[in-house]
Amino acid sequence: MAKQVLIIDDDPDYSAALKAVIENKGYQADTAPNSETGLKKIENRKPDLIILDVMMETKDEGFKFSRKLKKSEEYKAIPILMLTSMKETTGFDFKSEVGDDKWLPVNDYCDKLIKMDELMVRIEELLQT
Repeated sequence: MAKQVLIIDDDPDYSAALKAVIENKGYQADTAPNSETGLKKIENRKPDLIILDVMMETKDEGFKFSRKLKKSEEYKAIPILMLTSMKETTGFDFKSEVGDDKWLPVNDYCDKLIKMDELMVRIEELLQT
């Protein structure tokens, strides 16, 4: 069975484009517009990878959600790739905080301006773990 990727992002156009790229590589992909819907999808079918935006219904929703997942015994092993336009929007770059259990407990972090082939390399690396 193909590995499952869940994209949690409030931009439906970006999510649809990313879903198409991921599915073109032979993986299954699903989308959720916010962390609440994302959590329901995680509970129904535990994905092999979560791609998570930061700014959705609130400016820090992705940060809070990643912390919640990594505190959960059931979901903490799921790799999270934080994919955001936060640097372009705010000027803040959080790459140096990746892996910090309290601040940014994600496995990888990149800007949405990343080229899709580079993003797929990161996705495939996380799916191998």
